[in-house]
Amino acid sequence: MRFSTSVTGREKRLNAASYGFTGRMGDAEYDHLISLQLGGDPNDYRNLWVEPADPGHKKGTGVNNAKDPVETKLHTAVCKGQVTLAAAQKAILTDWTTALSRLGLG
Repeated sequence: MRFSTSVTGREKRLNAASYGFTGRMGDAEYDHLISLQLGGDPNDYRNLWVEPADPGHKKGTGVNNAKDPVETKLHTAVCKGQVTLAAAQKAILTDWTTALSRLGLG
């Protein structure tokens, strides 16, 4: 379940401010560090972050997120028994941009 922006908007702004994010909020996504499909807690503030738009993203065009396909590939690999759930969670939490290569999946 996703909460309405009336609930998450304030949280998103506070989260962004907590680590100095100053980008356009409309181009950022309030997302889970460890995705729900990898067993991440949907409501724990420690599992939420303001994910900035990807490099090269045109400002004002909304959320752009290259992390989602990585999460899906990790989920598929866990389901196929190629990696453990714990390894997938650790890899995406450490650095999602290198998670697939770190686990020999990409």
